Amino acid sequence: MNVTSDLAPAYAPFFGCMGAASAIIFSSLGAAYGTAKSGVGISAMAVMKPDLIMKSIIPVVMAGILAIYGLVVAALIIQSLYPAPQYTLFMSFCDFAAGLSVGICGLASGFAIGIVGDAGVRSTAQQPKLFVGMILILIFAEVLGLYGLIVGIILHIRITTKVSS
Repeated sequence: MNVTSDLAPAYAPFFGCMGAASAIIFSSLGAAYGTAKSGVGISAMAVMKPDLIMKSIIPVVMAGILAIYGLVVAALIIQSLYPAPQYTLFMSFCDFAAGLSVGICGLASGFAIGIVGDAGVRSTAQQPKLFVGMILILIFAEVLGLYGLIVGIILHIRITTKVSS
């Protein structure tokens, strides 16, 4: 028999699971959009300058990293999931917030990387001096996802330190 309380109802693990799902789903959507949008730009650019393909692959790699951020937070959340008496509402809401923070930041970052990557590789093919500017803008777009990862990890660490103390 499962004993639950107001602080740890039977549905508490649901929010933790939703946090893990949100982390990987939204960050993967951002990574997929960034990869697809940048890939279109690379394909269009490669018709005119095929020697620049490897140099233009950077936005695709940066977009792929976003899915790794979501995977890391989802794995952390899954490691802390327990049945209801051990897993409180506070823990589940923190895990849900952690998953949403990394997921939505990854989605926004993926949109930015895709748009900048598409326009950037096309313009770099026409004017090579724009390459450094494109890389800097891509870094600023990528860091949005990194901010979500940092917040997600801090939220998750917060509940694991509360439980152990």
